[in-house]
Amino acid sequence: MSSEPIRVLIAEDEALIRLDLKEMLEEEGYTVVAEAGDGQQAVDRATELRPDLVILDIQMPVLDGLSAAEQIASARIAPVIVLTAFSQRELVERARDAGAMAYLVKPFSKNDLVPAIEVARGRFAEMTALDGEVRTLEERLETRKVVEQAKGKLMADQGMTEAEAFRFIQRTAMNERTSMKALAQRILQPQAAADPATGS
Repeated sequence: MSSEPIRVLIAEDEALIRLDLKEMLEEEGYTVVAEAGDGQQAVDRATELRPDLVILDIQMPVLDGLSAAEQIASARIAPVIVLTAFSQRELVERARDAGAMAYLVKPFSKNDLVPAIEVARGRFAEMTALDGEVRTLEERLETRKVVEQAKGKLMADQGMTEAEAFRFIQRTAMNERTSMKALAQRILQPQAAADPATGS
């Protein structure tokens, strides 16, 4: 991890949970830059402060957590983790559709929190890198799909972790001055098709 502490915005209408969360984060070396009690406040503070991470409760007054997550995610301000008291599938699905990168079901412990933060930040970095390459939403989804498949192949064939596979694709594409999508497509091609010159 870099020496710069990760700046976090917490949005949760229950003061006690907010306090717990703040303590957990600070014990792990994160910096809580702002706290919000409702979704609208969360969106405003996130837009103003540009934190590195936003943790939102789903059930909040004024603007619910899902709508807030959607606004923050679509503006690409920061990765969003949603907190939910219900392990209801449809809420989790809606959170994902809203652009949340990870979710936590309450009550959660510090052991749940840190991995969720790592996952959210990793996915967000990938998305931002991919978005830099493509113009339209359709192209974006297509690119994401191909890169996901190529990552899976590298993980299976080379024993890489998800993060290593993505970094490999990103770095190689940069070195070869090609797009991540083009490189991912090449990774997915069987060897014979990829190298007709040898005539094997």
